[in-house]
Amino acid sequence: MSLSTRPGQYVQSGAGAANRWLVAVLTAVMTSFSAPAGAADFQTLKGHGGPVMDIDVSLDSGAVATASFDNSVGLWTGRSPRWLEGHAAAVKVVRFVDENRIVSAGDDNDLLLWDLPGGAAVRLKGHTAKVAGLAVSPGRDLIASASWDARLGLWPVNGGAPEFLSGHTAGVNAAAFSRDGKRLYSGSVDGSVRLWDLEKKAALRILDRNGFGINVLAVGGGPGEGRGDPETWLAYGSQDGVTRIVDIETGTRLHEFAFERRPILALAVSPDGTRLATGDGHGYITVLNTQTWSIETDFRAALKGPIWALAFSRDGAVLHAGGIENIVYSWPLADLAGFDPMATDTPQFLKRPEDMSNGERQFARKCSICHALSADGGRKAGPTLHNVFGRRAGTLPAYPYSETLLGSDIVWSAETIDRLFLDGPDHYIPGSKMPMQRIVAQRDRDDLIDYLKTASATEATKGDTQ
Repeated sequence: MSLSTRPGQYVQSGAGAANRWLVAVLTAVMTSFSAPAGAADFQTLKGHGGPVMDIDVSLDSGAVATASFDNSVGLWTGRSPRWLEGHAAAVKVVRFVDENRIVSAGDDNDLLLWDLPGGAAVRLKGHTAKVAGLAVSPGRDLIASASWDARLGLWPVNGGAPEFLSGHTAGVNAAAFSRDGKRLYSGSVDGSVRLWDLEKKAALRILDRNGFGINVLAVGGGPGEGRGDPETWLAYGSQDGVTRIVDIETGTRLHEFAFERRPILALAVSPDGTRLATGDGHGYITVLNTQTWSIETDFRAALKGPIWALAFSRDGAVLHAGGIENIVYSWPLADLAGFDPMATDTPQFLKRPEDMSNGERQFARKCSICHALSADGGRKAGPTLHNVFGRRAGTLPAYPYSETLLGSDIVWSAETIDRLFLDGPDHYIPGSKMPMQRIVAQRDRDDLIDYLKTASATEATKGDTQ
């Protein structure tokens, strides 16, 4: 373990791996003595059909909302989900507006403002690229959206035309309101963190500039944490794997936390403001004490893949996390490092290539995140491929196909599937929701088709694809 000369910077090096392990073990031992018995229970939320991209918790009711690659929003009271369907592509972010409304957004460029009692949604259109971040104002009357069209959107919750803020030179990933609702913070792929005046609809200044893209940000601090006093610090996580804490007033970098793991993909502040949790691309979760800026816990939360989503429970006793699996893990914070990592059963698309035939490898890489092979299909972004041979495109009951496929004359066969991956979906079926991808080698296409002929015709594959 080594400390730099900058205040509060902690850098994990390869030589310090044993020290990091020792710190984690000692932390687990100490928290096991200090945690009240039965304070919280470990649980999982299961039901999504794709990776979990975002989590939010209602401070009104304690309900949990999840956004997934399966195009769906999950609303959880206890362990029972209610599904909100309406997006035409992966849902990347979700936020509670109040007890009766949530807003979601993602790769279809649109925001959906959901009325939870009635179940209807208002579609908010205006962005021309995917929406990566959302924030709700303290007064709950304004939604801010961060989009890869390099703009921030401002949407009145009760209706009205949106306004857009321009100034970033690349996609915007994150947004956060000030506690008084008069300012907005944003983080971008262009490496800058900006502060905006919402009354003037103009940028005030650049708070920090980093050589790597900014993925996530959060604000906190102040003597009256949680009571509306002005925030004093901003935290952001970037592509280089560093979490930085910046003084909002001066722009001074107060603390930096860097491990040999990148990028930082998730940030969450506890309701009382005393903890900041980060999730990274190597599957680790780090919990920082914001009063001392020390590391409370650093543990490997996922054996495979990144941590994309983090959120504290309403009472701060539980940390919810999501990633490459289709499961939300809810860990008691008091004993975070004492639990086994997520993804103990490797999803098919993360299996070792040598453990699969070439046809299964092609399916795992190109198809398995969006498509199941079982009869029920699970909750996947695409329709099930069970008994796909001989089926006319766009005819599976209850799946919301694009207009292009609903009117298609294509019948799926060895020949049409071969052509699909030779030309790519964007050329073979222009206007469909299938992502752009090709399988160039004839042998790879042949092996995929041979695998599908067997796997799509048997229920035995169900456990491997969900």
